[in-house]
Amino acid sequence: MAIGFTPKHTEDYSLDNLTVYEFLTIANESVKALEWELVYISNIGLIAYTNKSVFSRNFEVKIKIVDNIADVTSSSIGSEIIDFGKNRKNVATFISEFNELRSSLLPEEIAEKYLEISDRITAQDEDILKLPPPTTIESIKGFFSIFKPVIGYYITPLLININILVFALMIITGTNILLPDNESLLNWGANFRPITLEGQWWRLITSCFLHAGALHLVFNMYALLYIGLLLEPHLGKLRFLSAYLLTGIIASVTSLAWHDLTISVGASGAIFGMYGVFLALLSTNIIEKATRKALLTSIGVFVVFNLMNGLKEGIDNSAHIGGLLSGLIIGFVFIPGLKKPDSKEFKIWPIGALAISVSVLTFFVFKKLPNELGKYDTLIKQFTVNEEKALAILNQKGEGKTKQRVAYELKYEGVPIWNEEIKLVDEAEKLKIPDNFHKRDKKLRQYCEFRIKSYNLIYKVLDENTYKYQSQIDSCNREITAIIESLKSESHE
Repeated sequence: MAIGFTPKHTEDYSLDNLTVYEFLTIANESVKALEWELVYISNIGLIAYTNKSVFSRNFEVKIKIVDNIADVTSSSIGSEIIDFGKNRKNVATFISEFNELRSSLLPEEIAEKYLEISDRITAQDEDILKLPPPTTIESIKGFFSIFKPVIGYYITPLLININILVFALMIITGTNILLPDNESLLNWGANFRPITLEGQWWRLITSCFLHAGALHLVFNMYALLYIGLLLEPHLGKLRFLSAYLLTGIIASVTSLAWHDLTISVGASGAIFGMYGVFLALLSTNIIEKATRKALLTSIGVFVVFNLMNGLKEGIDNSAHIGGLLSGLIIGFVFIPGLKKPDSKEFKIWPIGALAISVSVLTFFVFKKLPNELGKYDTLIKQFTVNEEKALAILNQKGEGKTKQRVAYELKYEGVPIWNEEIKLVDEAEKLKIPDNFHKRDKKLRQYCEFRIKSYNLIYKVLDENTYKYQSQIDSCNREITAIIESLKSESHE
C-alpha cells in the first residue's frame, strides 16, 4: 500500500567497467562491512536494513540496476515523518564503502565471493525488484486506499475516518482549525475532571476522537496508520478495536487521576496503547524474526521520543503513559489466544475479562478520586438558580401586587434565599480549590450581604411608606454593581 509519507533519498551510481555480478558481490561485501542486514538479493539488485542500535532508527537500503546504472535508495521504515538527513547519509556511507572495496578487492576475490552468494540470488521470474514503479494515478489510489477498509486492514481506516469526520464537523460548526478554544473542546466531549467525574463518564471515550488543531490530528492519524498497518493483521478486527477503546479509556482515566484542571483530548493515548500491544507481541515469536528485529528499534525510538516530547507544557503525557502500560498488559493477555488462532475461547474471554477489569478500575477511580472543583461547580450552579429566584421577587414588585405583598415577599422570601446563598458560599470555601476561587467567593459573600441589606431597606420603604432610605439603597446598588462588574472582568481573564 503506497502511503506517500516515507522520507527517502536516492542517488545514481555508474557501474562503469563492472559487470552486474561484480557489482552485486561488492555491494554485498559493503553491506557486511557496514554491519547491515541483507534481506533480499536478485540479479538486478538487493535490499538491506541498516544497523539497529538503541540510538539509531532503522532504514531500508534498496539498490536496483537499470542500464548499467545502480539506483541506491535509503528509505525510513520507522514512524518518523522527517529523517533529518539520515537517508542521505546512509546512501553516502554505502557508496563510500563500496568505492573502498572496489579499489581493494582483486578480480579473483570478487569471483570467489560471488560463489558464496549465488545460491541466495532470487530467480528472475520471482524478482520483486522488477516490478514497475507506480503511476501517478496508482499513487493517488494508493494514498486514498488508507481510508478504505479491506481484509486485514479494516478497523484502522474506520478509526481514522471517524477522527477526521469529528474534526471536520468541529470546523464546520465554527471551531478554530489550528487552535480550538477550551470551550469548543469541552462542548465536543473533552475529558475534564470537574465535569467527567460529575457523571459525564462518556467523555473518557469521546475525548479519544477529538483533536486540538489540524497538526495534532495529522500527527496522530499518521501514527495510527503506521501501527494499524503493522498490528491489525496480527490481532484481527475484534481484538484491535477492543484494544484501541480499552487503552483509550485507561489513558483518559490516567489523565483524570493525574490532572486537576487539564482539558485532555486526542487519540494519542489509545495510539500509545496500540504501540504497547505491539511491543508485547514483539517479545514473542508470533511476529516473524526478521520483521521483529527490523521494527523493535523504530517503535522503541518512537515511544521514547514521544514520551520525552510529552514533557513539554500543554501535552498530556500521563495519558501517553497510561495508554502504553495498559497496551503492554493487554498485549500479553492476547498472546495465548494469538498462539491458538482457531480457539474462540481464547479470543472472546480475554476481551470480556479486560473489559470488566477496565470497568471496575474506572468505577473505582470515579468513587475515590477527589473532585473538589466539580463539587464547587455544583454549588455555584445552585447559587445561580437561587439568585434567579431572589431577583425575580425584586423584579416583580410592580406587577399588580400591593405594597404589603411585595414587602412581605422581600422580607420573608427574598432575604432567606440570600441567607441560603451565603451558606452555599461558606460551603464552597471549605473545598480545596485554587486561590482565585476563594477570592471570588469573598466577593460573592459581599454581594449577598449587600443584597440582604438592600432588600431590608426596600422592605422599610414599602412598609413605612417613606423615601428616607433611598440614599442607602442607592449606595447598596452601587456596591452590588461594582462587585458584578469585578466578577465579570475576572471571568474574562
